[in-house]
Amino acid sequence: MATTRRPGAYHCGIDAAMDVISGKWKVLILWALAEQACRFGELRRLLPGVTEKVLASHLRELEADGIVHREEYDEVPPRVEYSLTPRGATLNAALEPLGAWGREHVIDSVPEHSGPMP
Repeated sequence: MATTRRPGAYHCGIDAAMDVISGKWKVLILWALAEQACRFGELRRLLPGVTEKVLASHLRELEADGIVHREEYDEVPPRVEYSLTPRGATLNAALEPLGAWGREHVIDSVPEHSGPMP
């Protein structure tokens, strides 16, 4: 599936990739879908704080970019599941070093403080 972003407007690959994952929740959606396909409600529970409107919007954008697949099942009641596409899996793999950097340089480097804050 072709991207629906702004072709020709990118200056480099980082610029293009950041356009696809921009937004507070998109990377967390990718992380959640890395484990298994999820229904909308499951994603909401996995991402406390995200609104239905924002989650729906981000899922539509990720689907349009070929990162997330939306599967509708012909059942009663209706069931829809979201999963990563192969393109989405490669994006998640590309984000793994960034997560490792964050754990090493941000999470693990926060000193434990035993007294009152200065």
